[in-house]
Amino acid sequence: MSTLADRLNRARQAELPPAQTATASRSQRNKRRGRDPFEAVKNRVHQSLIESLGPRLYDPHLTESELATQVRATLQEVLESEPTPLSHADRTKIAQDVSDDILGHGPLEPYLRDPDITEIMVNGPDDIFIERAGKIYPVEARFSDEQHLRRTIDKIVGRVGRRIDEASPMVDARLPDGSRVNAVIAPVALDGALLTIRKFAADPFSDRDLISFGTMTIPVRDFLFDCVRGRRNIVISGGTGSGKTTTLNVLSSFLPEDERIVTIEDAAELQLRQDHVLRLESRPSNIEGRGAVPIRELVRNSLRMRPDRIIVGEVRDGAALDMLQAMNTGHDGSITTVHANSPRDSLSRLETMVLMAGVELPVRAIREQVSSAIDLIVQQSRLKDGSRRIVAITEVVGMESDVITLQDIFTFDYAAGRDDSGRYLGHLVPTGIRPKFTQDLADLGIELPVSLFSRGGL
Repeated sequence: MSTLADRLNRARQAELPPAQTATASRSQRNKRRGRDPFEAVKNRVHQSLIESLGPRLYDPHLTESELATQVRATLQEVLESEPTPLSHADRTKIAQDVSDDILGHGPLEPYLRDPDITEIMVNGPDDIFIERAGKIYPVEARFSDEQHLRRTIDKIVGRVGRRIDEASPMVDARLPDGSRVNAVIAPVALDGALLTIRKFAADPFSDRDLISFGTMTIPVRDFLFDCVRGRRNIVISGGTGSGKTTTLNVLSSFLPEDERIVTIEDAAELQLRQDHVLRLESRPSNIEGRGAVPIRELVRNSLRMRPDRIIVGEVRDGAALDMLQAMNTGHDGSITTVHANSPRDSLSRLETMVLMAGVELPVRAIREQVSSAIDLIVQQSRLKDGSRRIVAITEVVGMESDVITLQDIFTFDYAAGRDDSGRYLGHLVPTGIRPKFTQDLADLGIELPVSLFSRGGL
């Protein structure tokens, strides 16, 4: 039977606004986790370390390895003078935590080093989640307070010349290894600073990795390899976190070594291994609202750089018009990504983004541009089992009246069902239709075997 105090507490909780309710439930979770018993020791050691090293922490003449050596040596001296009795294991943990905070990204550093973690989500100083194998799990790590989290965010965005403050409370940045970072602070984030890190492997995934993951099959890899070598214009479509950038990286690895490649991205993530690669990155406006260099200007400028191929990390605005123009004016073999739930939706998204360019074009003219520019749509999805799969490869055939016609070359076999752990057993299977551009590839000396498209041949 509940007491009067319990009923009053529940009534007060019900009266809280949504943001306060979320904060209250978060506080309850934090109480269950408990405070770090060595937090005061870490703060003293951290402060003493900063006072001992001083300007050397920001000396531009020191390499990262030299700075790390000095930090660890000074750290041991500071710990030896610490009056609190500590075991060897406690000293080691405190040294690692303080070192991570000075040299790296604080409590996030162990998760950034873990190759199996694909995403880190910080919902507040005491609320951190990770994604592993497509599933989200809470972790015990925590920041000391809101200021500790803000210092980490400032360190990340400062390294790539970005800024985050009340005037510009949202930022996209990247870590040195190319991992994508998004940060949001007050007043936009009501409950405190938010940080999301999408990790990318230091050694980028290859086509063999994607085959082992089930993202694609060997015949599909061979088909996409021939399409890239045969200078087909390809759009990789999919939702957030579906693996578009990873697939784009793999398709880009199929590009010939002797071609001049220009990559254009919001935050540089692509890791091309070819020798002749020119990397461009957009830039937001400065504190005075000037100096912005959007993707659209970079696409336009890239046309003057004598590119053989143009790779755009993602089109999300009027840059779509310039990308289509490039594909239609001799820059065959270009590749980009777009957020969409299906191949048909990706075409609708491109139409909308062309209209965002502010050019008065009739819908039919836009669709003719799209149908003549794009040859292939690779649809990517994150399935319910957490796996990222290519679920369709669709050819853009042309126009019939005012409608762009599509035909599926490969589709995902959902009918294969799932295993005992819930993982999908299906894979991409051919529909039996051969692409219309088969002869175009043959003219370039690339023969697509008939068995590749046979329903019974795989």
